[in-house]
Amino acid sequence: MPYTIDTARNIFSNTLAADVVPATTARFVQLSAEDQLALIWFAYLEMGKTITVAAPGAANLQFAESTLAQIKGMSFVEQSQTMCDLANRIDTPINRLYAVWSPNIKLGFWYRLGEWMEEGFVAPIPSGYQLSANASAILATISSLEGGQQITVLRNAVVDMGYDPKKIEGYQRVSEPVVVPTQISERQKVSIEGVDNPTIIQYMSNLNANDFDALIQLFAEDGAIQPPFQRPIVGKESVLRFFREECQNLKLVPERGVIEPANDDFVQIKVTGTCQTPWFGANVGMNISWRFLLNPDGKIFFVAVDLLASAKELLNLVRK
Repeated sequence: MPYTIDTARNIFSNTLAADVVPATTARFVQLSAEDQLALIWFAYLEMGKTITVAAPGAANLQFAESTLAQIKGMSFVEQSQTMCDLANRIDTPINRLYAVWSPNIKLGFWYRLGEWMEEGFVAPIPSGYQLSANASAILATISSLEGGQQITVLRNAVVDMGYDPKKIEGYQRVSEPVVVPTQISERQKVSIEGVDNPTIIQYMSNLNANDFDALIQLFAEDGAIQPPFQRPIVGKESVLRFFREECQNLKLVPERGVIEPANDDFVQIKVTGTCQTPWFGANVGMNISWRFLLNPDGKIFFVAVDLLASAKELLNLVRK
């Protein structure tokens, strides 16, 4: 029976993803706008004790600079209202601009607002503000998560704010420029215990080098990628857009894997390791599994990227 994207999603079905992340994100969305903004700030302060937030590059902010300047020129009351509007996801000019930014631009935007709150240029959380019982419980949950899971929850919190871009007629995504790929002579060799498949090795190497044009050539025409807790992105054009918008300057550190035959001369491969993002210090790695299904031509038909439930899952390579 030929594979479909839906059936491919079931390979290595015993992989335990960190379901606490989407569950916590869903609880966060139910909070009031005021509690959402306060929780983000308190979580940022708490994370700062153990996790270093990296300053965004200029490319991440160039498309947000005019909006940031507009907010900086507002009164504190207007600034607070603007941030609440973002959390409430209502239709405003600023929310429409925010809606079409790539995740990296959104993260840079909130990073700069956080800096300005500390410096006194943007309205701070009111002194003595008390989180609701629900918000306090969510903050406690976030504090108990592994670093990579904390990062993902807080990223989801701000990326999903703003207006729904699907409601904007003819909208086009705004992304920072794609960085120049690392020269081949300067790329670090990838080695994976138990896996020497050239497609998998090249996938890791090309992604680490920001060589997205070479990376997409590893995919079948109808190939797909499933990012953590998302629906699959299908087709080479859409997959390439995803890589360019959301995967710049990642550092994949695959450690070990297993290769198994599958139906119809397909091959399924699971690799586990860590992924570091440019937004947080090098000491913070997300525990990741990559579940590949290669077609008979050795092209990637499907790859699921899973944020794992725990570091223990890095050793879970057995199919059930």
